[in-house]
Amino acid sequence: MTQAVVFDLDGVLLQSEEVWDAVRERYVRERGGRYDEEVQRAMMGMSAPEWSRFLHEEAGVPDDSEAINRDVVARMLESYRRKLPLLPGAAEAVRRTAAAFPLALASSSNREVFEAVLELAGLADCFRATVSSEEVERGKPAPDVYLEAARRLGVAPELCTAVEDSQAGIRSAKSAGMRVVAIPNASYPPDDEALALADTVVRSLDELTVAALHG
Repeated sequence: MTQAVVFDLDGVLLQSEEVWDAVRERYVRERGGRYDEEVQRAMMGMSAPEWSRFLHEEAGVPDDSEAINRDVVARMLESYRRKLPLLPGAAEAVRRTAAAFPLALASSSNREVFEAVLELAGLADCFRATVSSEEVERGKPAPDVYLEAARRLGVAPELCTAVEDSQAGIRSAKSAGMRVVAIPNASYPPDDEALALADTVVRSLDELTVAALHG
């Protein structure tokens, strides 16, 4: 029986993968680096230390990883403050779920970014615990960020349900021992093998009911 719910952010509550993609592509090309589908796909699920190092070492960005991270985050915050790409039904789904379960956020976004998002969306008080994958050893698909979210909630991972959209995220939550409800990302859908790992698949946040989370 589910005792707590752990949300992903990007692709679940925010239509943000496209924003991250556009911001990083523009930044990389300005710095003379390589940005293509292979680079974009490789970074999905990576923590900030991982993708900033990847852009330096593999995509040819001359700046060091700390500078890459700092500059990309500044551009993301600027974009979100202009227009927050909250998905339809996101705020309602979070509040509905928070009324039934303690909530955590397990995000690949930097803490600075997701804290700004939650404040802008008016959802910060819904989450008892938040974790960025930059705060753990490995990003998704490793289980680290979900294990840490469960630890901060004080709930065993096997009693948590994760809400995910991507193959890296689904694999991360399943590896942590959690039940997974998948809402497949329309722009960057998980592959069939990853989607088959989900315990429940819903097509929109409107379908993310308390009953679906309980299983």
